[in-house]
Amino acid sequence: MTWWPSLAPVRRACPLVDRFSDEIQKFGRVLKWIKRLMPFLGILPVKVMLKLFRFSTEFGNKMVLPLLALFLGTGNQTPNVPSALLERLFDDKNMRLWDYDPDTLLPNQPTMYTFPNLSDFYHDWARNLSSRGVHIRLKTAPELIRRDKHGVTLRPHPATDDANGDPDEADLPCEEFDEMVICCPADEAKSLLGQHATWREKYVLGGVKFFNDITITHSDSEYFNHIFEARYRGDLCAKGNNQSRRDQIAFSQKTTRTRKDGWEGFAPMYYIHSYESDPDKIEMGFDCTNYQHQFREAFGENAISPESDRHVYQTIFLNDKEKHLWTWDGIDKSKIIDKKWWHQFGHRWQHYLRVVPGMMFINGKNRTLYAGAWTMVVSFALSTFLPHAKHYTEHARDRLYIRNCGGIPARCRL
Repeated sequence: MTWWPSLAPVRRACPLVDRFSDEIQKFGRVLKWIKRLMPFLGILPVKVMLKLFRFSTEFGNKMVLPLLALFLGTGNQTPNVPSALLERLFDDKNMRLWDYDPDTLLPNQPTMYTFPNLSDFYHDWARNLSSRGVHIRLKTAPELIRRDKHGVTLRPHPATDDANGDPDEADLPCEEFDEMVICCPADEAKSLLGQHATWREKYVLGGVKFFNDITITHSDSEYFNHIFEARYRGDLCAKGNNQSRRDQIAFSQKTTRTRKDGWEGFAPMYYIHSYESDPDKIEMGFDCTNYQHQFREAFGENAISPESDRHVYQTIFLNDKEKHLWTWDGIDKSKIIDKKWWHQFGHRWQHYLRVVPGMMFINGKNRTLYAGAWTMVVSFALSTFLPHAKHYTEHARDRLYIRNCGGIPARCRL
């Protein structure tokens, strides 16, 4: 089991930091070499880079891979992530999440921001779009009928769970559009294009590898405390051999209570559990009561943290083809709040060698534009979509069909 907590004062006193001190310093030098020899070293999978520079397997499994898995959401595909992403998390001015620390790998508790009232935000956004003539249609699936130099013909179908469909769907009217913007995962885009997909589109879109994961939200503290180290344990803490360490340990031993800007005491937010039989495979856990600001605000400032059985937890199990490793059977079914399956693409090095550069050869061709986060990483969603929106707001002649990442088609009259 990996015990490398999200709580920085505890992390600094974690015995892993002492054990891997030499490798942590070497890791900083390797980050510089990756930057200097980009893209040659940058395209290498992290697992190859770690072996190339002779890092220990334990350092990779307990320090580097959990770091990437949590903050990039790459899960069990983390060993296959290109090293360039690892370097950019530390050095890139736009993507950097933290600065490298030669003593502890990560420097301190990062400033965290939350965005409340997101449902209101999306409702306001939808109302604003509608007021400008955008027709938003929910529960509608498009069928591509024609796509050529004259335009795009689509037939919208009401989405249904009935495998037989509606017998009258063949009589649904077709609609004409000048362009089509596809903002959905690559496999859905390929399915939408169907027989109209060119060989280039099949090659590029077919290069994205997807995995089925499940998030279980629950309140089973007994399970969570068994799988993860959710409580402070002195025997897992490094020695307080200087004043700074002693202060950090004292912070962790305080009674956990709310503060205006977070928590005081030992209140980790996220956890990693690696399987003993397969150490580079993981499952992730989150203490939502510590993680999400609305819980802390509801308790009020200086309030003592509720008992562990009153916390809300989430555990993410990765890749249903490896479910024989999962510990989900240990969760008390009566304490499960919600289950949600999700379909996620793998940030493999092949994605950046085949899909990302290949997008330039299909984007804007055949009256079809591709926009969406899957083309690079999540942070690129706005940068890929908004330029299209601005361009068509200013220059569209008539109509534009957009299918977004949630599978919601929208007809825009501009």
